[in-house]
Amino acid sequence: MKQSQLQQALGLNTLRFFVLLVLLFLGIILWEIFSKGAGVIGFTFLFDYPHKGMMEGGIFPTIIGTIFVTMVTTVFAIPLGIATAIYLSEYAANNWVNRLIRASIRNLAGVPSIIYGLFGVALFVEGLGFGASILSAGFTLGLLTLPYIITTTEEALKNVPQSYREGALALGATKWEAIYSNVLPSAVSGIVTGSILGLSRAAGETAPILFTGVAFYLRYLPSSINDSFMAMPYHLYILSTQHHAIEEVRPLAYGTALVLLSVVFVLNIIAFIIRYRYRNYNQARV
Repeated sequence: MKQSQLQQALGLNTLRFFVLLVLLFLGIILWEIFSKGAGVIGFTFLFDYPHKGMMEGGIFPTIIGTIFVTMVTTVFAIPLGIATAIYLSEYAANNWVNRLIRASIRNLAGVPSIIYGLFGVALFVEGLGFGASILSAGFTLGLLTLPYIITTTEEALKNVPQSYREGALALGATKWEAIYSNVLPSAVSGIVTGSILGLSRAAGETAPILFTGVAFYLRYLPSSINDSFMAMPYHLYILSTQHHAIEEVRPLAYGTALVLLSVVFVLNIIAFIIRYRYRNYNQARV
């Protein structure tokens, strides 16, 4: 065997080993959560309120609260993120100012989520007077999600061939008409995938909502976006670390973790399906 072939085989087997190692650890974690949480999943657990200091009952308020705050995040982050990405990709000049803006957006993706939480308190809770509410928490999670949406959308737009733009412009379309009719339909799979993956990450965050609206326990569901709320990530945090009877509520914590993982998994599956369908659609267009 030649040296180049030996190096290629060695590199490929090394990559396979690390992939299998990651899958092994992932499988252990998922099995641990599923085996200890599946037993508590049922109608009562999903559609009942917590009782007796969260030692009995279900997690229905946390599911509703998570849905509400994710909806606010979606309405705030997706239009703003996509519009920003379209400007940076299609309209902004390639100068040092815009390069600095792009670098700043990418750096924001690495900022710890607790920093976003503290910023959300200063800006939304106190500065704008929204108080501890779904609105404040949703906007804070929206800021957390924006860098991911902007980056993935911009990359999806850049992957569209330049000929799509030039063909539309040659037929007399304006720049925006070319973007709207040719570029965006071709990039929609990447845009939607990145947006959903960003939202699935936001749905599982605890730190940004810790100071901006989430509550330990509420006897009622939120009636508006100005109310406090319960959420699955914070509920899981309380059951796992702060409860007065941690061992007794351990099965409930595993059940909550399993439901939260299921929500994130469903969002990822939706992103995969949308990406697959639009990829086939774009191939059919070509």
